Amino acid sequence: MTANNYIRRNAGLFVFLSFFLFWPVALWAGTAEIKVAAASSMKLVFEEIAKEFHDENPGIKVKLSFGSSGNFFSQIVHGAPYDVFFSADTNYPRQLVKEGKSLGDTPVALYAIGRIVLWVPDSVGLNVKKEKSATLLNSKIIKIAIANPKHAPYGRAAIEWMNKTGIYSQVKSRFVLGENISQATQFVHTQAAQAGIIARSLVANPEMKSTGSFWEIPTDEHSPIEQGFIILKGTRNPLVAGSFSEFVTGPKGSRILKKYGFNIPTIHGRGLL
Repeated sequence: MTANNYIRRNAGLFVFLSFFLFWPVALWAGTAEIKVAAASSMKLVFEEIAKEFHDENPGIKVKLSFGSSGNFFSQIVHGAPYDVFFSADTNYPRQLVKEGKSLGDTPVALYAIGRIVLWVPDSVGLNVKKEKSATLLNSKIIKIAIANPKHAPYGRAAIEWMNKTGIYSQVKSRFVLGENISQATQFVHTQAAQAGIIARSLVANPEMKSTGSFWEIPTDEHSPIEQGFIILKGTRNPLVAGSFSEFVTGPKGSRILKKYGFNIPTIHGRGLL
């Protein structure tokens, strides 16, 4: 796509997001609140982002909800009162745009590209960095935790990777499905499973660091986990929602995203769909 075509295609979003650059959050008197629905892979990231945003804007409260992107999609379709939806993929936000749920019919914008890792508790006694995908074929691995691919993009990426590496048929009977990636992480952390294919962002948790190790699954062995967001049509605070979204995709938000292992899109925060 040429630059001119790209700009024409996404002109609406450029105007919409740039609008907030000229509306400092300090314009809000008193207090304001926005409700943010975010994929569970974003828990640690968004807790830190929301804190920094609130520190700069003490009159604004960001109420965070975490869960599977598929479940949030269903809730929003049925009228759940969120202001912004940060998905673990671009498909669910794209469907919401088609359903007329985005503010001003703006397109989906990217904010991060996720990574998946294979994490194993130290108690299992395997060197996952050395064994890599062969870890899952070891007899010590009785159960493998992944997010339910019906709802969670990270679970779909895990399945795609196992298919590409040719191990899926050998290990599929051992899956333990979490409702979302956080639950899958909990399964393997509590050793209800002996291995987990989970989000890179969640292994930054100090408890995960101290009790296990991980191998980063190569990004060329599964489709890119492109994560998109939309500001929702039902928002009661569009300026606050836009300002928070601008913070996430700006330099401070990008710094925190990188800290937790996310790659930053080349055209970060711009409409693609």
